[in-house]
Amino acid sequence: MSNRAKLESLLTLVNSTAQEAIAMYEKAGGDAPSIDSTGFHPLDEAADQVALKRTIRILEGACAQLCTTLAPPSHTAINVTYDYACIRVAVRENITDILADYPKGIHVDELSKIIKVDSKKLARIMRLLATRGCYSELEMDTFANNRLSLVLHSENPVGHMIKLHAEGCTKGLSVVYETLKDAEIGYSNDPVHAPIMFANNKEGITGTFFDWMRQDVMQSYHRSMTALNSIMGSLAVLTHFPFEKYSTVVDVGGGIGAFSLPLAKTHKHIKITVHDLPEALVQAREVWAKNCPEAIEENRVEFAELNFFTQVPVKGKDIYYLRNIIHDWPDRESTLILRNVRQALEPHSRVLIRKFSFVGAAPEPMLSNFGVGNMRMYQRDMAMFVFHNAKERTL
Repeated sequence: MSNRAKLESLLTLVNSTAQEAIAMYEKAGGDAPSIDSTGFHPLDEAADQVALKRTIRILEGACAQLCTTLAPPSHTAINVTYDYACIRVAVRENITDILADYPKGIHVDELSKIIKVDSKKLARIMRLLATRGCYSELEMDTFANNRLSLVLHSENPVGHMIKLHAEGCTKGLSVVYETLKDAEIGYSNDPVHAPIMFANNKEGITGTFFDWMRQDVMQSYHRSMTALNSIMGSLAVLTHFPFEKYSTVVDVGGGIGAFSLPLAKTHKHIKITVHDLPEALVQAREVWAKNCPEAIEENRVEFAELNFFTQVPVKGKDIYYLRNIIHDWPDRESTLILRNVRQALEPHSRVLIRKFSFVGAAPEPMLSNFGVGNMRMYQRDMAMFVFHNAKERTL
């Protein structure tokens, strides 16, 4: 295939997948979304987004590959350098929350007074974000929320996940090179030697990422985990797995119930056990009492403390569900977790492990791994290294 033919094939993929995505949005909500929308589309918050995400994976990958091929390399390489810095300002100062009170927009001079920063500097930050489609610049220096910026709201779990990455991940990313070259820890897989903790050590903070979270922002961390339902489409399992055939589920390392709470609402015949450390379960009980009190009243959920390195989960249940657990730990610790889960199993028991997997091939002439269409998967693998000295794994 000639170079021109490859580019034309990419154009065809962009057109066909864009048409597929538009049709999905129209079927779900009557109209396609707009970058200027000031609210979410019904499909944005659908539990099952598998078909849409498959289509977008090709669309994103083909678009990015086309742009990268035709743009000068220097143009492409420099484009994403400043995004995290600007997002960090937005989430630290809750700018989306502020703009919620100004549906017609607010001038940057007024916004700067509210958050107490220089207005000219803030305008440049907001304009870069608006250029990325996050916030709308209604007129010169006047900004308002849009569909994309709404996910940064303090009540949106996605905002907590973005803050975790804008704060913690970038801190660890800044010292990745130093950790690779460090004579003591460069070849270590110990969680205490993860890049984020290497950076924290310089501030007198020791231990693992989870030790740091317990000292500082564990509540925000657990809320951020519920964001994976929309970011990763995790709740699709509720319709794609035959839970109607089973009566008991154990959510191992279940946190505040990012998976098990929607499970309780969707499959009300199931008895759920949420396993986690004591401090996580304190928050979990509060969340369940607020968001799914009927499950507590009907004794459909129980909360049981568990250290999955040293203890065996409750025995003999139907399903043992591990969502984003194994990727948090190096091989030795992951093996310990799985061995303890295995001891809980009976012949009828099944283990479900929910995580990213490096599988599948893209249509030609796309990069075989879908390129940018799978970027989130590879970013997440990098995040596991930065936070935990761990990794995503193949099947």
